Amino acid sequence: MTDRPTSPTHLRRGGLGRGLESLIPTGSSAAVVGDGSLTVRVADIDPNPYQPRGGMNADRLAELAESIRTHGVIQPLIVRISEQADRYTLIAGERRLRASRMAGLEHVPVIVKDAADQAMLELALVENVVRADLSPLEEAHAYRQLIEEFGLTQASVAARVGRSRVSVTNTIRLLNAPTEVLEALEQGLVTEGHARALLGLPSAIDQVAVLRQVIDRGLTVRQTEELSRARSERETPTPRAAPAPRNEISERLQRSLQTKVSIKAGPDGAGVLTIHYFTDDQLADLYRRLAGEPDDL
Repeated sequence: MTDRPTSPTHLRRGGLGRGLESLIPTGSSAAVVGDGSLTVRVADIDPNPYQPRGGMNADRLAELAESIRTHGVIQPLIVRISEQADRYTLIAGERRLRASRMAGLEHVPVIVKDAADQAMLELALVENVVRADLSPLEEAHAYRQLIEEFGLTQASVAARVGRSRVSVTNTIRLLNAPTEVLEALEQGLVTEGHARALLGLPSAIDQVAVLRQVIDRGLTVRQTEELSRARSERETPTPRAAPAPRNEISERLQRSLQTKVSIKAGPDGAGVLTIHYFTDDQLADLYRRLAGEPDDL
């Protein structure tokens, strides 16, 4: 089936049933076609503010644009009515929207959904996970946003995206890696498997040191795991450096633990270290990491 913007009767059914006209904002350029779909001006669609994807592959986007020039938009975009008059907000279909603009289309087929903010993130996340279009870090940030901003548990996130809870937990853990490891992962110098192996090392210093060997020597994930295990088993103590200022320590702990950390100094060098948590899953994750427990406990 071909969906051409110049032939709206070919558009797929939107599944909205009766009262479809009531979903069109007053003054909108959208049109109801014979099979119950909508066509909307590309210029009237705003991007999804919860889109988990950052960049897109330019070559693949150009290929999609060329396909759309030839065949039109086969699969309708999913949108919701915007709070701004006469406009829509994209829920899912970011690549199709960008490629339609590149192809010079003025109108695209859409399905209108009544979606809350959480659903917008979930739908965009599921679409990208299914297509394997997200980088590991984009996926991790989206999972954490669902947990911290919308109060979901890791088990709930896993159920929504069709992943195991352990898989979601391990993906979120990537955000605990040092900046050097995160940058190498984002640049494609190492894989998610490499990064997970590096996270098994006891300190950020060790992780960065092994990372450099992995890149320089082109080590596989298995070799990285073995190197990390061997380094962890060494008994040679690391020379103690001069103590860092308390504010620097708290900032480093916050980056490492991905949560709020506060230090209150007392007399004679004593004090109180407070580690905050905001969900039961986050508490469990902190316990596993600080106590050295395996992820599946």
